[in-house]
Amino acid sequence: MYRLHTGDDVAPIVLCEDSGVGSDAGWLIAALVAAGATAAWLGVALVRARREHRRALEQRGWHLERERESAARTAVDAERARIARELHDIVSHNVSIMIVQAAAAREVLTTMPGDAAAAMSAVEGAGRTTMTELRHLLGLLAPAADGEDDIGGAALSPQPSLGRLSPLIDRIAFAGLPVEVRISGELRPLPSGIDVTAYRIVQEALTNALKHGAGGQAEVTIRYADHSLRVEVLTRGPSVLTGDRPAARGGEGAGRGLLGLRQRVAVYGGDLDARRRLGGGYRVRARIPLERP
Repeated sequence: MYRLHTGDDVAPIVLCEDSGVGSDAGWLIAALVAAGATAAWLGVALVRARREHRRALEQRGWHLERERESAARTAVDAERARIARELHDIVSHNVSIMIVQAAAAREVLTTMPGDAAAAMSAVEGAGRTTMTELRHLLGLLAPAADGEDDIGGAALSPQPSLGRLSPLIDRIAFAGLPVEVRISGELRPLPSGIDVTAYRIVQEALTNALKHGAGGQAEVTIRYADHSLRVEVLTRGPSVLTGDRPAARGGEGAGRGLLGLRQRVAVYGGDLDARRRLGGGYRVRARIPLERP
């Protein structure tokens, strides 16, 4: 309240402040304070969210790195196992033939020199085949500096497959084990891995028959079924009922070949069974699933 002087008399004049203006100012200040508090809270929340996001990214990166390392170790282990199987298949088969042929040449060296010379030629051929296949494998492991896979200039042999069974059958037969081959079903192209696996099954079974068999004959049956490839190798030998054990002519093995074959077949979802037959000899039977084209 204010007093206004007009001459001698004092007339009180009351000037009242506008209460609406003060109320609006109060609300404005309160709103600014609330907005500031909200902005501060949002800023803290944003910083915290960014920190959590960064931590989550770092943790995810750590997990991805561990997964990559684990996948790399698994790939290395699988490649080592594959190389070991390939080396076993190459060395065991060809060296077994070389041992059998060398032993046969020694027995007939004086009485049948012509047959002895043929046996030694087979030894030489098996040795050259071994070297060629080993060069192929080593070329895949350590290519030459110029990018060529052919180490030493030797021509690389084609990839083993069921279509190339004839040279294998001929080598086994020349070493003293006649082989009869039966192929049934609708022949069709096979995936490369399955084709090589089927070839290795036949190779390993016939090599074992040559080392441990007692003559006779081997039978190879390959059947192209609708949804699977079936491979069976039957050999003859001493009967289980007599208790005789076949004598090894090419060195004793530790079963790595059959173990490797089971692993090969299992990769494609198949199964392999190998056992002695009651009537003598062995039976190796494998089934590998196939997809119709």
